[in-house]
Amino acid sequence: VQLQASGGGLVQAGGSQRLSCAASGRTFGRCAVGWFRQAPGKEREFVAAISWSGGSTNYGDSVKGRFTTSRENAKNTVYLQMNNLKPEDTAVYYCAAAVVDPFHTVPILNSARYTYWGQGTQVTVSS
Repeated sequence: VQLQASGGGLVQAGGSQRLSCAASGRTFGRCAVGWFRQAPGKEREFVAAISWSGGSTNYGDSVKGRFTTSRENAKNTVYLQMNNLKPEDTAVYYCAAAVVDPFHTVPILNSARYTYWGQGTQVTVSS
């Protein structure tokens, strides 16, 4: 599975942005997907995760109520809709994927469990 994150850029505080994570490979429909971010000088942070079916999601405390992740398996794409952006959301955002058993219906929060990573897309929120 190869992942390509896109949609980053410069946005004003309070604005919205949608990131996309496009995947290649036939197994993407069996992949749990996560979003992580890393700001300069900070550790990588969990942002959001979605189960392989899209039926279950989970969010980091700092983005709950503002970010939403969804997926279209027919398009091999996962999205991260970011609303009410704040300057502290500025970071490089990464998507990651892990092939899971069909009975694994919960999102994966632990970055160490992801096998495939995209190259990252920069999101900058100006105040």
